[in-house]
Amino acid sequence: MELKSVAFPPDTPPLSVIAAAKVSGISLPIDTSDSSDSPPFFKFSDGLKLHGTYVLLRYVARISPIPNFYGKNAYESGQIDEWLEYAPVLSSGSAFETACKYVDIYLEGRTFVVGHFLSIADVAIWSGLAGTGPRWESLRKSKKYQNLVRWFNSILVEYSDDLTEVLATYVGKRGKPVPVKSKEHQGVSQSTKSVNGDVSKAGSRSTFEVDLPDAEIGKVKLRFAPEPSGYLHIGHSKAALLNQYFAQRYQGEIIIRFDDTNPAKESNEFVDNLLKDIETLGIKFETVTYTSDYFPQLMEMAEKLIREGKAYVDDTPREQMQKERMDGIESKCRNNSIEENLKLWKEMIAGSERGLQCCVRGKLDMQDPNKSLRDPVYYRCNPIPHHRIGSKYKIYPTYDFACPFVDSIEGITHALRSSEYHDRNAQYYRILEDMGLRKVLLYEFSRLNMVYTLLSKRKLLWFVQNGKVDGWDDPRFPTVQGIVRRGLKVEALIQFILEQGASKNLNLMEWDKLWTINKKIIDPVCPRHTAVIEERRVLLTLTNGPEEPFVRIIPRHKKYEGAGEKATTFTKRIWLDYADAELIAADEEVTLMDWGNAIIKGIEKDQEGKVTQLTGVLHLEGSVKTTKLKLTWLPETNELVNLSLMEFDYLITKKKLEEGEDFLDVLNPCTKKETAALGDSNMRNLKRGDVLQLERKGYFRCDVPYVRPSKPVVLLAIPDGRQQTGLK
Repeated sequence: MELKSVAFPPDTPPLSVIAAAKVSGISLPIDTSDSSDSPPFFKFSDGLKLHGTYVLLRYVARISPIPNFYGKNAYESGQIDEWLEYAPVLSSGSAFETACKYVDIYLEGRTFVVGHFLSIADVAIWSGLAGTGPRWESLRKSKKYQNLVRWFNSILVEYSDDLTEVLATYVGKRGKPVPVKSKEHQGVSQSTKSVNGDVSKAGSRSTFEVDLPDAEIGKVKLRFAPEPSGYLHIGHSKAALLNQYFAQRYQGEIIIRFDDTNPAKESNEFVDNLLKDIETLGIKFETVTYTSDYFPQLMEMAEKLIREGKAYVDDTPREQMQKERMDGIESKCRNNSIEENLKLWKEMIAGSERGLQCCVRGKLDMQDPNKSLRDPVYYRCNPIPHHRIGSKYKIYPTYDFACPFVDSIEGITHALRSSEYHDRNAQYYRILEDMGLRKVLLYEFSRLNMVYTLLSKRKLLWFVQNGKVDGWDDPRFPTVQGIVRRGLKVEALIQFILEQGASKNLNLMEWDKLWTINKKIIDPVCPRHTAVIEERRVLLTLTNGPEEPFVRIIPRHKKYEGAGEKATTFTKRIWLDYADAELIAADEEVTLMDWGNAIIKGIEKDQEGKVTQLTGVLHLEGSVKTTKLKLTWLPETNELVNLSLMEFDYLITKKKLEEGEDFLDVLNPCTKKETAALGDSNMRNLKRGDVLQLERKGYFRCDVPYVRPSKPVVLLAIPDGRQQTGLK
């Protein structure tokens, strides 16, 4: 049972439901056509419905990937229910200020309404305030309710892209809901904002000096047409972003079309995730279509070509057919009568035993030096059910046949294709000519290839099916979800791709360049934290250290105030990394970062000569400039957070596979390394997706946030552009 749409009166959108779905990454198609004045409701694929704003909000929370969105236990869920009952008070005019005062007092000393995590209670109260428009904005600018404003702003900053879009779409300038236009796929198209706004701005350093042939301002229509047989990867991203670039440059439009002509490889999972990835890239599209929408017309066109003698039905075995095409030998079926061809065509449509032996081929030119013109296959039998339309058809068009037809029918002016299709351009134009359809102009760009990387969906599927990775979003994968999960900012990907321009030269790109761009984006803003590797960590006792622990509030980033503050505890006994401890000499003065200098007086070692303990004295008047070692450290307290630091390597050991070389022969035996560590207590507040720097250890992205002491926070190492040497 799948969620099909949400329906509500156009002038009273359920802001909390829409906002909760948005921050959760849940697709929520909008349908206002049959909502009249009824409460909002969800429609499901089997016809069932759920009614009422807070019923829908709870449903979203239960399917959301956000941890503890409906509380981490039954008690917290009950607290959330209490706040959902209270939330409507914010919408009642006379009680608004009283409600603001009540929530402001309640939020003193609290980060979230319930517990220590974002929940739908936060979303409900936040949406209630935001929905009043100028009334809340005037209070927000005043200093009247500081706790409430702090809490409201922190949520808006954390989910700025999603919540800003919700406000822009559904809340008018006067605090009244913006009427929503009923439109098919509106829920999808509303989530297609560009991460960077205008993509051409993100690529301001690019060298695009290439024009689309015969392009006219305002009349360009492009399409991005992925096959739903895998997730979007970095190579597809180039095609998608180039389409967006040219659409913006010529003030044209893009449509998303799923080239779903091979039911054996395709699924709704891939459709849903491709749309998610397209949204992540910020592609602004007009609508979503499917090649399968045109199956009836494609069948009519195939039959028309058969009747005109421009296509024929062939029962030659596949291997023999391939050999004959290579050798320029005509099929024995090439000169069959139209009547015989139509008879076999009907057998194919029926999916009969005889029909399954046949295919439809275009009658082009078996002697042409360009082998793509040697009677290509137009239609094949395939009894496998289609992911959208079930078992209605037993025959499916090939990409070569369907693509030019649908491009022309949908009004595409320019079809962007990678240069690997160059030899098939003549075939594309010839098929359009035989069909008698409007010409579509092809524009080539070079395929993006990355070192040590496989971009074939068939090969990537092998890793998924054989358990070599954890899924299509594995951080080792070149999929959009994989590299974003590893810590890549979409802005960096956009800049990387657009800096290459629309060159037609084949290129093999280094990942280091992409990660270097990414570092320049994250380093100025990401907060700093401290971690100590668990294994062999060494205790340093400062004999003149504080008898009682004390806490200082210091910036999380010394040069960026927006990163906020953190609490650092100072104790007499502190933990050091073993790798640092073994570098220290007796009586050496070292710097303890964010504290000051200390002189190491005693070094204890075990029988193997490994350092086990250190003693020293604080020397806070000492100069940082005179010390060789600047050490990160953690206090000896029970507030430290267990961490799991994950590092990754390439899946294959060769930069580029040669033609015919089997990727199985160059599999990397070690692609993932896990290191246990301890982190500062502030890391309890990390959320999934947060990017941070562990000082002197590198950049990381939070993959699994803090839940309980026994479950470590999982941090994924983000490459910084320096050459990787492999895991040990």
